[in-house]
Amino acid sequence: MRRFSSYGPIDKTLYYYAPREALIEKGYNQLVGVYPDESGHYFTVWAPRQTGKTWVMQQILFRLRKDPRFDVLKLNLEILKNTTDTREVLDVIAKEIGEGTGKKFTGIDNLNKFQDIFKNGVLEKPLILIIDEFDALPETAINAIVSAFRNIYIRRLDETDLPTDRKSYLLHGVALIGVRSVLGIENPKGSPFNVQRSLHIPNLTLEEVRGMFQWYEKESGQQVDPAVIDALYNETNGQPGFIGWFGELLSEGFEHYKNDRSKPIGMREFEIVYAGATYALPNNNIMNLISKAKEETNKIFLLKMFQTGEKLEFSFDDMTMNSLYMNGLVEYEIENQTKYFLKFACPFVQKRLFNYFSGSYFNDLGTLIEPFTNLDNVITDASLDILQLLNFYQRYLDKNKSWLFKNAPRRSDQRVFEAVFHFSFYSYFHEFLRGKKVNVFPEFPTGNGKIDILIQYRDQKYGIELKSFRDSAAYKNALEKAAHYGNQLGLSEIFLVSFIESIDDETRETYQKHFYDPNYAVTVKPFFIQTGLV
Repeated sequence: MRRFSSYGPIDKTLYYYAPREALIEKGYNQLVGVYPDESGHYFTVWAPRQTGKTWVMQQILFRLRKDPRFDVLKLNLEILKNTTDTREVLDVIAKEIGEGTGKKFTGIDNLNKFQDIFKNGVLEKPLILIIDEFDALPETAINAIVSAFRNIYIRRLDETDLPTDRKSYLLHGVALIGVRSVLGIENPKGSPFNVQRSLHIPNLTLEEVRGMFQWYEKESGQQVDPAVIDALYNETNGQPGFIGWFGELLSEGFEHYKNDRSKPIGMREFEIVYAGATYALPNNNIMNLISKAKEETNKIFLLKMFQTGEKLEFSFDDMTMNSLYMNGLVEYEIENQTKYFLKFACPFVQKRLFNYFSGSYFNDLGTLIEPFTNLDNVITDASLDILQLLNFYQRYLDKNKSWLFKNAPRRSDQRVFEAVFHFSFYSYFHEFLRGKKVNVFPEFPTGNGKIDILIQYRDQKYGIELKSFRDSAAYKNALEKAAHYGNQLGLSEIFLVSFIESIDDETRETYQKHFYDPNYAVTVKPFFIQTGLV
């Protein structure tokens, strides 16, 4: 019986996988070429981390090896990631190509010698070259190698009247995996590799994820609730590494969850696994994402993304945005087929980042409430008084903000980032209600910074949508959206909490009125939290 796996390229004989046949066919056809007797393409294979670039190219490699017309090599250059000498890089790559083609290349310490190893007569057959971890190389080495490849490619184009095995150079096709730099993003002089196509490796589709779990059901005899598969896909956006990890946790269990194969895997099992993955279990992919989020430039950018105002436009030319995308932290969404907006890569990543930042900035909250405060009417046997809890937080903020936000990250105008207040709000509620059989968790329904705090107490669910007040028109729109969201949650009422620097009593009375939306049969209860100047 196969298993789920998220640890590097998948062995098809041991693990569940999505066949991705169309994608493999596309990559294969690019390397071989429309007319294989003439030439293949030189192209980049790009995608965020953990999307299966290496696995897809491995399948293409296995297929190409069956074609007697070509020599086919796949090189992994991660071993050279700390090498700064371009001559050494060229020499190592040349040696590996020599070993793979039955040749001995030594002393390849400049571009002329490097190009020469691909000449007709030096090589015996047309060569298809797949290079993994190419972007691990230093920029100077990347530029040198792709310049050589470009020269070879152009020379072969000048010889279109000759078949591929009679051209001056026998480098038939090239695939460079994981390459941002070659796309011209980081090279201030422009990409020297402007002849290439590209192959983008997308996340798994919902159907591909369903197919993997249906395969598991058939082999294990254990049913998986379709709602679990939908929830997993929505939370991970089909990211292959996360799908494999959650599949492993659901099917094999972990310390605090044992999978009982005599029963179906339902939403309760998913909730247990999701909580473990969010709060307690290590994962190299997540650890890598958080390490990238810690970097100062990335951190400031991500804090802007947590704002609840206007969407941010996506541009692949923005170096920070590009880096965050390629490292799997952000994605984009398309509106009207023409507008591209930035969003977090998936809700699971957004939650992990939110938890990380909240814990980083508010691991010590001080005194949450005055001792001996009577909570009898706030937390009863059947319900919570959310309004009173909001008042508690306002008093806590008024009393502690001078030290609470002393070291908080700030915008260029020296105001504290909006997101920091959201981290503080969540941390306060989470800590205040901890140990009282109350679950408090953040939800991110759009991925664009919108945040809701959901509170589960006994059989009651409470929703708090967090916003920053911009103007009256935006506020009215926020009320309607909150009503819509409350309806989606199956609630008859929801709280809309707006953060604002200052508000007088008259304005508060005007705007802090209950709003009933007859379209959704939901009452929105607004509440303004005054932050003051911090």
